[in-house]
Amino acid sequence: MFLGMEWYWWLIIVLVLIVVIPLKVKWMKWWSNRQQEKKRGQAGRWGDEE
Repeated sequence: MFLGMEWYWWLIIVLVLIVVIPLKVKWMKWWSNRQQEKKRGQAGRWGDEE
């Protein structure tokens, strides 16, 4: 097969990618929202006023 791997290894790799990619996108959106909430929460604190 392609690159010396059997067909079932390619099937496993494709299935793993199908599961992992949407989870990574969801996690990145969550992380971005978390960072924005942290930034908004710190905006009114005394140390940031200049």
